[in-house]
Amino acid sequence: MYGKAAICLSFVILFLISCSIYVGTVDLRSYFFPLLQSPQVPRSLCASGPPLRVYMYDLPRKFHVGMMDRRSFEGPAPVTADNLPPWPSNSGIKKQHSVEYWLMASLLYGGNGNEDREAVRVSDPESAEAFFVPFFSSLSFNTHGHNMTDPETEVDRRLQVELLEFLQKSKYYQRSGGRDHVIPMTHPNAFRFLRQELNASILIVVDFGRYPKTMSSLSKDVVAPYVHVVDSFTDDDALDPYESRTTLLFFRGNTVRKDQGKIRIKLAKILSGIDDVHYEKSVATPKNIIMSTEGMRSSKFCLHPAEALEPGYLVNQLRQFPKDRWVEMWKQLKNISHHFEFQYPPKKEDGVNMLWRQVKRKLPRAQLAIHRSRRLKVPDWWQRRR
Repeated sequence: MYGKAAICLSFVILFLISCSIYVGTVDLRSYFFPLLQSPQVPRSLCASGPPLRVYMYDLPRKFHVGMMDRRSFEGPAPVTADNLPPWPSNSGIKKQHSVEYWLMASLLYGGNGNEDREAVRVSDPESAEAFFVPFFSSLSFNTHGHNMTDPETEVDRRLQVELLEFLQKSKYYQRSGGRDHVIPMTHPNAFRFLRQELNASILIVVDFGRYPKTMSSLSKDVVAPYVHVVDSFTDDDALDPYESRTTLLFFRGNTVRKDQGKIRIKLAKILSGIDDVHYEKSVATPKNIIMSTEGMRSSKFCLHPAEALEPGYLVNQLRQFPKDRWVEMWKQLKNISHHFEFQYPPKKEDGVNMLWRQVKRKLPRAQLAIHRSRRLKVPDWWQRRR
């Protein structure tokens, strides 16, 4: 019993640390060497210096917004803040991997001069600190076929080939070997045909599940949270939030996924017949997303399916969870939830700005690698001499 509780606690701690790393508020010295922190000078958790100067390549619409719908494909070029099409409201589960859209939109936004921004677009590539590649590789996979034999998949492959040819002709890509280039690949099958060719760049991913260590790692890449599909709960201010949520545990989603959905099928049997537990098979249609939103807002806990499969264990653990501890965690989530919002125009310390902050922190390593590669490069005059 205690062993299982310790395992659950370990997962919670790892989750909170992961969130803190993404938010940019973790300073390991303050955890392990608190005496090194000066009590007279409070450290700002969000200070990050001047905004990152980013040059965004001007790619044809077929590489980005042209995949959103036919009207976007036929729209005026280039894409600007004035003609940027909004993300489609009926995109369903595709929205999960739309980080690429929000990153591009944040660079198109000119701002009003008063807000704090983590990244700004520059028109002169010589003045740029980083280069953004606006290829919607996740949307390309979702739009142009879902398997290797689908004829439409050839469109996705062709776009990857054309983009790689474009980058290889860019003197800025050649200059750094792509190390200071930022490329979103949040869907696990994004850029699947040629992704190894871009393994030196700063990739925006959601996990490393389908990436070999030689291609993607936390040392050079940035992990992005999924863009949430359900609407944000902006008025979650009940006097008694715990008692106002009558459902103990909620899940509504696809029950056939990885490994043929073995875990989710078992959970359906384990959790059936419990009055305050809602476990339902569903697909991401606009109507179902609305129903899922309502269900999540009336629940104390929402299920992550890869948890305990022992009958009764999970529900009993949640019933014993102290109300005051639940309320405290609820308050903490409200304090950091704005860091996980993706919106246009972007707002201070929202999801897209937190990602640019992490990109900024990866660049010193990239610049060091660029410097080393230049030192090791054999000069042209030496090659001619030989």
